[in-house]
Amino acid sequence: MKTWREMRGFPLAVQLLLVNQLGVNTGFYLLIPYLATHLGENLGMSAAVVGIVLGVRNLSQQGLFIIGGSASDRLGARGVIIAGCGLRTVGFALFALGDGLAVLLAASVLSGLAGALFNPAVRAYLAQEAGERKAEAFALFNVFATTGALIGPLLGSALLLVDFRTSALTAAGIFALLTVAQALVLPARKVQPSGNNGVLGDWREVLGNRAFLAFALAMVGMFTLENQLYLLLPDGAREATGWDGAAGIVFLVGTVANLALQLRITTGLKSRGDRSRWIAVGLAVMGLAFLPPALSAGVVPVLAGTLLLYLGIMIASPFVMELIPRFGRAELTGTYFGIFYVVSGVAAALGNTAVGWAMDAGERGGHAWLPWVCCALFGLTSAGGVAWLHRRGALPTQAEPVRARSNA
Repeated sequence: MKTWREMRGFPLAVQLLLVNQLGVNTGFYLLIPYLATHLGENLGMSAAVVGIVLGVRNLSQQGLFIIGGSASDRLGARGVIIAGCGLRTVGFALFALGDGLAVLLAASVLSGLAGALFNPAVRAYLAQEAGERKAEAFALFNVFATTGALIGPLLGSALLLVDFRTSALTAAGIFALLTVAQALVLPARKVQPSGNNGVLGDWREVLGNRAFLAFALAMVGMFTLENQLYLLLPDGAREATGWDGAAGIVFLVGTVANLALQLRITTGLKSRGDRSRWIAVGLAVMGLAFLPPALSAGVVPVLAGTLLLYLGIMIASPFVMELIPRFGRAELTGTYFGIFYVVSGVAAALGNTAVGWAMDAGERGGHAWLPWVCCALFGLTSAGGVAWLHRRGALPTQAEPVRARSNA
């Protein structure tokens, strides 16, 4: 009930973007977790080809976030959000209707480009509409996103009892409805001119902000550890129980905790000290979440670690999203979000590679604790990095944004 009351206190545009994120994650997780199985088992593709299709989708999204961010600043977030959801509709429909490699690659590019467009644009629009209540808005954003990430796989597994095409067309239908809803309801906002330097000038300005780049790199722990909700923690739950369905418990624990605690945590911490300090605390909690499974085998340590990881995300994430626009001019909010996701996404990809290596090495050497300790070190290192930036005064305060400093 608190979630709904808080939601109704925001403008209609924010409410729509929150529901939009629920739909986006439901549609995405309804399809993508089952795509590799469809390509390999239903279409008979080799593991290498499956890897290419999935890699193209991921690269299209991660590598083009900067395009979506700049388009949001230059053309307006509303149009970019609508275009992104429309492209995702087409991309997912192609997954349903096409069996050839060329069609599947086109579907991967379109669905990845769609995410690159609307992800930074949604966050830029939300940051601008929420005003001084950015932290609460992004806290609600997390609640709706986490709920969608739970509903999606459950709905997808049910639809797969029919066939994959039904699942893909349902996902495409969800994005089509979101596209129409945004076109009808989402208010258009006047685009603030971002200067006469052009898009490349905008990028140079953001990339010249060393404090911002240092902060984005420090977030490697957050994004690497969030990804373990889909890799290490489900694997640990399956190993502990011998039941493939145990992975679902990980998401159930997180969703229930998120619904019950996210808003309380954000509103409680917002007035208690600098936001940067709480980001560091959240990252530290995320790192410590991997120690219970490292120290003891069984499902209880895995679930305790899951709960701690979600708790750390709930502490840090809304304040991270609130902080990003404060690094520079409001006219470049989308560009800051876009470059943030490119930098931290590349860093997190390297981090995930390290975790994967630790999982293989631990299995070969009989050191089951190795990947868990690796993740703990990622979280604690990131927490230390943010704390160091905070002590140096390199991070923006709540009072006013930092102006593109190049020597922080």
